[in-house]
Amino acid sequence: MPTLPRRRKPGAIKAPRFARFSRVRKSDAGRPRRGIYLLPNAFTTAALFGGFYAIVMAMNQRFDHACWAVFIAMVLDSLDGRVARLTNTQSEFGAQYDSLSDMVSFGAAPALVIYEWSLRGLGKLGWIAAFVYCAGAALRLARFNTNIEVVDKRFFQGLPSPAAAALVVGFVMMMTDPDINVSARKVDWISWGIALFAGLTMVTNVPFYSFKDVNFRKSVPFIVVFLIALALALLAIDPPKVLWPLFVVYGLSGYAVYLWRLAKGKPVSIIQTDEETFDPSERR
Repeated sequence: MPTLPRRRKPGAIKAPRFARFSRVRKSDAGRPRRGIYLLPNAFTTAALFGGFYAIVMAMNQRFDHACWAVFIAMVLDSLDGRVARLTNTQSEFGAQYDSLSDMVSFGAAPALVIYEWSLRGLGKLGWIAAFVYCAGAALRLARFNTNIEVVDKRFFQGLPSPAAAALVVGFVMMMTDPDINVSARKVDWISWGIALFAGLTMVTNVPFYSFKDVNFRKSVPFIVVFLIALALALLAIDPPKVLWPLFVVYGLSGYAVYLWRLAKGKPVSIIQTDEETFDPSERR
């Protein structure tokens, strides 16, 4: 017996023919959208150019320009994710593009800068140390991308690649400062040790504070604003001599916190314990 089509109720809206194929799954909620957005990716491209420019300047023996290019790339890299969140333009393309840019700016560029400056004279040991740093940055970024949903947001698993890059190029920038101007041959083994330390620390499980739980919208005491102004004044007096010691302290802070917690019987766990919103734009 043939069946007749049902009559629609008055006022009912007919669903599109392919509506069932365009439904968003519940499991996709909170994930980055597919697409390419101009504003955040422009910052990422600028950071990538900073890394490329640092490589070119290192090959031309202009190490001061190379070091500043890496630091500028750090500033730009810290802005692209925040711009994406403020403008609601997060995307999977932007997250992957940011990681590739980080590999150039904070992986390949610092390794080449310190190799061209002082590690070249050590022969095979020199380029092995530079390669260990470069490989450590690649492994650190790959591990971060795969563990981003399970790692505690308050800590980085291993030294973040921008801080490792600042540790390496900051030393070169301080040694090439006109007031110090130390020959690269006199500190080549120190450069070798710094490159190895930064590369290996990136792939350790030592927790480094991420500052992501700092609430900038919360009121603070007046002394905090004064200390920030004082820090900016000290930085403006002599940036090369101020920046590198700060990153040295940060590079050692993870080990200090880990040993202190271990001595107390409370090892720092970087496995996320609280339910937090997954934000894929925060990649380092």
